[in-house]
Amino acid sequence: MVSKMIDCFFIGYNEMDFSEFEKSVREMGINSGAYRELDKNFLRYDNSPYHFSEIFNIFGCNGSDSTGSMKPLTMGDTFSSAIAYLGTYLHRRGLSFDYVNAFQDEKEILAEKLAKNNILTIAVITTMYVSVFPILEVVGFVKKYNNTAKIILGGPFITNQVRNLDQADLESLFKLIGADIYVNSSQGEAALVKIIRALKSNALLEGIDNIYYNVNGEFRAAPVSPENNRLSENMVEWGLFSHRVGANINIRTSISCPFSCKFCGFPENAGPYQTVGIEAIEGELSQVNRIDAVCSVQFIDDTFNVPVKRFKEILRMMIKNNYKFKWHSYFRCQFAEREMIELMKESGCEGVFLGIESGSDKMLKLINKDSNVDQYLKGIELLKTNDILTYGSFFIGFPGETPETVEETVQFIKNCGIDFYHVQLWYCDTIAPIWKERAKYNLQGSHLKWTHATMDTKEASDLIDEIFLHIDEPVWIPQYNFECDGLFRLLHRGLTPDQVKNFIKAFNKGVREKLIDSSRENPGYEVIKELEESLGKRVSRDSACEYEKKAIPHHGGEFDFG
Repeated sequence: MVSKMIDCFFIGYNEMDFSEFEKSVREMGINSGAYRELDKNFLRYDNSPYHFSEIFNIFGCNGSDSTGSMKPLTMGDTFSSAIAYLGTYLHRRGLSFDYVNAFQDEKEILAEKLAKNNILTIAVITTMYVSVFPILEVVGFVKKYNNTAKIILGGPFITNQVRNLDQADLESLFKLIGADIYVNSSQGEAALVKIIRALKSNALLEGIDNIYYNVNGEFRAAPVSPENNRLSENMVEWGLFSHRVGANINIRTSISCPFSCKFCGFPENAGPYQTVGIEAIEGELSQVNRIDAVCSVQFIDDTFNVPVKRFKEILRMMIKNNYKFKWHSYFRCQFAEREMIELMKESGCEGVFLGIESGSDKMLKLINKDSNVDQYLKGIELLKTNDILTYGSFFIGFPGETPETVEETVQFIKNCGIDFYHVQLWYCDTIAPIWKERAKYNLQGSHLKWTHATMDTKEASDLIDEIFLHIDEPVWIPQYNFECDGLFRLLHRGLTPDQVKNFIKAFNKGVREKLIDSSRENPGYEVIKELEESLGKRVSRDSACEYEKKAIPHHGGEFDFG
């Protein structure tokens, strides 16, 4: 029996082997900005590097305790919003699709489906990639099991490469990856449909805008023209995915961002700002509410609570429908007011991601954040009063930053009342507005290797390490493959907020040991003990002695971090 042809097969996120990733970043140099960022996100356990989620899986998902029955924490916990959107887009245009949501978790299933050779095109989702390595692994795997389907890559990873590389380097990258067609568009779904239809009819790819396609071993660039796909006309049909959706999903109710922060290139990447009406949002959320497995929705709009009037209408609609799921989102704290926060709580909000960026009014003005510290403090207090979990995101090193402005941020973090936080090195994005002012600040370099008139990468990294080492409350959140969304995935596994906090604190304690003493191979026993006890496990002295023998070199005692 011949299998029915699948027009497009989507491959979701590849959570690549962390030891390989750590090795590749280490090759940039242990003093590079990139490695120093990564260094605060993993522990060496049994002499191998493990990021936070992996450490949780080791201690929380093994053994005979009640916690041992928990599902491992992976990026595959959350259903891919790109697959949901693109699958819906193809379906509405009469094209068929299939998918795996998480590459590593579904390799065996993927291999079986690829081997049937009934797939016309394979689209590799690149939304979350900043490195080519996970893409190379996926493409290599596909070619091992299937040599007939055309491999298509698009998304932010490709548009960034087209923008940043010269023609020769771009050609080399495309050949290295090994895909057949590359889509260069901030949207790209219309180009994907045209590609599939051309291949189905054995037509040439010439005439399809926004793509690079292979002609006699070289990649030819098609003309670039903006796509104008309205989100309101393609709200996800969750019935197409309901049989395979898990507990966590992402939903968009807008595209891009109405603000122009000088550090951020997102609006340039995402295109013109557009929002979806309340009726369309209600239709999608009501579909989600009928999926028994879903318990958590993350609204991934960059500015969910803007415009304020629309946001309140969404909240009132959610309250009216009494949806069973909880939700969390990004939140512009300067627009917080009492009625808004009370509606958020009543509608099921369990937490918010606050892009605070800095605790210095001087820096907020320089980055054009359109906010100030007093507004932040008032907003955080309202959120705390309504028991909504708060996570604050900050960065250090934007042009104009000085040790004095960093100290203002430190005091803000200590005193503002947020539950969790993270501080990262400023990323110098060459499409962000600040790039056009680089001469004004004597800004040289880019990405995570830069210097300017008031700071450089090393000084900023040193200051971030000091913040990490000396602030115990609020709790620093590991960023790699975890961050804010990971908090809720742990809570939905039945852990209490205190258990989550204590486990993260124990992890951070191990990272601090490593930063203070770079010769340490493994965390001290006190760290292991606190990791296990935070999950309600009992630790015997015999296991303590056994572990101490393995922790070579051993450095006993407690650390005082101020």
